[in-house]
Amino acid sequence: MAVPQSRDTLLAAIDTTFERLITDLKRVPPPLARDASLDGHVTGTRMSPADLVAYLIGWNELVLKWLDLDDRGEAPDFPETGFQWNQLGLLAQKFYADHAEADWPALLLRLKAAKVRLSATIKARSNEDLYGRPWYGKWTKGRMIQFNTSSPYTNARGRIRSWMRQQD
Repeated sequence: MAVPQSRDTLLAAIDTTFERLITDLKRVPPPLARDASLDGHVTGTRMSPADLVAYLIGWNELVLKWLDLDDRGEAPDFPETGFQWNQLGLLAQKFYADHAEADWPALLLRLKAAKVRLSATIKARSNEDLYGRPWYGKWTKGRMIQFNTSSPYTNARGRIRSWMRQQD
């Protein structure tokens, strides 16, 4: 899929990749959702499908936080307060821990809710706001959103599909 260059193509990319991902996630047997048999986001670690969904929730909600801060005229603390870009493995582990007690259906509902909120906030923005100027370094808002939504959805889908093949 081409890199989105407009609000409409960004929304289409998010919708398409999310729908493909959620279709596969719904095939995960709930009793296996906490089975830590996937390669983790840190080399040499393991995670479960639930951890993978927690990771996606974490990033989706973080993007929403960035956009909310920006709307209020405040500068987001990229990637997250207390974390640097070279600590994304630690941030992933925080996301896993944040959702460690949630059951599989609740995780899927929360991921869907975050995606719905993201789509709504993107729809409320103009192409100029999303793609007209750099927002973080050389990256536009639209590109930062895409980096942390549709791209991870695609990656997660590949991980889940591979994991499902191993389960059969």
